Amino acid sequence: MSIKQQLLIWVLTDDRAGNVSQALGVAEALQRPFITQDIRYTPLARLPNVLTGASLLGLTPESRMNLTPPWPDVVISAGRRTAPAARWIKRNAGKQVILAHLMNPGRSGADEFDLIAVPRHDCVIPTGDAPNVMRTTGAAHRLTPARLASAADSWASRVSGIPRPFVAVIVGGATHRKPFSPSLAADLGHRVHRMAAEVGGSVLIATSRRTGLEAEQALLAAIPEPRRAFLWSQGGDNPYFGYLALADAIVVTGDSVSMCTEACATPGPVYIYAPEGMVAPKHARLHKELYDLGLARPLDGPDVRFEDWRHAALNPAGEVARAIDDLIRKHFT
Repeated sequence: MSIKQQLLIWVLTDDRAGNVSQALGVAEALQRPFITQDIRYTPLARLPNVLTGASLLGLTPESRMNLTPPWPDVVISAGRRTAPAARWIKRNAGKQVILAHLMNPGRSGADEFDLIAVPRHDCVIPTGDAPNVMRTTGAAHRLTPARLASAADSWASRVSGIPRPFVAVIVGGATHRKPFSPSLAADLGHRVHRMAAEVGGSVLIATSRRTGLEAEQALLAAIPEPRRAFLWSQGGDNPYFGYLALADAIVVTGDSVSMCTEACATPGPVYIYAPEGMVAPKHARLHKELYDLGLARPLDGPDVRFEDWRHAALNPAGEVARAIDDLIRKHFT
C-alpha cells in the first residue's frame, strides 16, 4: 500500500470561516484523503496560548470526545485557537505526527509545529527565521482552476443578456477600525462604471456582510445598467466565485486579505480599491506585495482604464501543500 493511501490526515475546523477556508484549501491541494475534525470552544478559549499550553482546555466536551485514536499522521490547523489542540494531539499520539499550521500560532510552543505558514504582510512571526516558518503571499484559499470552471458554468446563464467585457466589483466593507462609508462606495461605483462603460461592458456587483445597507445603495446608484447585482442585504445565491470566474477584470476592495488573494487566483486583470486611510497597515503591505509581483494594480486614480493583461494565478495553498508533501516524504519514506 502506498504512503498516499496509508496516511491519516486530520483538518481541524472551527467557527472561523476564514480559518476553515485556509485549512481546507491546503488539505484539498494535497490531493490526499482527509478527515475534518470540527471543534467548538468554551469561554476558556479566550485565554492566551501561553496559559493553555498543549491542551484541550477551551474545547467543549463534545469536541474533546472526537479527538481520539486512531491518531493522525498529519494535522492541518489554522488560527490561534486551534494551535493548543494540535500540539496536544502530537504529544498524545505516541508516534510521528506532522503538524502544519496556518497563520501565527503564537510563540508558545511554536517549535512543536513542523511547518508554520505565515503571510508576508503579517510582520510578526512566531519564531523569527526558524526553519519551520515559511512565508506566503496572501492567504491560502480553495479557488482552483477546476472550481473556477465549475462556477463559470453555473453562473454563465445568469449573466447572459448583458454585454462583455464584464468588470466584477467585489465589495467587502467596514472593519473593526475602518468604516466603509456611502461616499467611499459611491466613489468606487463611479470608477468601476467608467471602466466598464468606456469599453461597452457591464458590471457584476457582489457585496458582503460587512458592506452595510447605505453603502450598498450608494454603490448601486453609482453603477447604472447594464449590470447584475448581488446585494448581501437582499439575500439569495451568492455569485462570488461565479463572478470571479466570469469576470474579464476584477475590482476588489482592499479591506480583505482573502478577497484580494482570491481575486489574484484568476489570471486576468485585478485592481484593488484602497484609498488612503481606508485600510489597516497590514492590508496596505499586502497590496504593495501584490503590485510588486505584478498580480494586481491599484485603482487609485480617476482615469484607470480597462486593460486586458495577464498574470500568474496566485495559489498559496498549493505552496503550503508542497511543503507538507516534502515533510511527508522526509518522515514517512
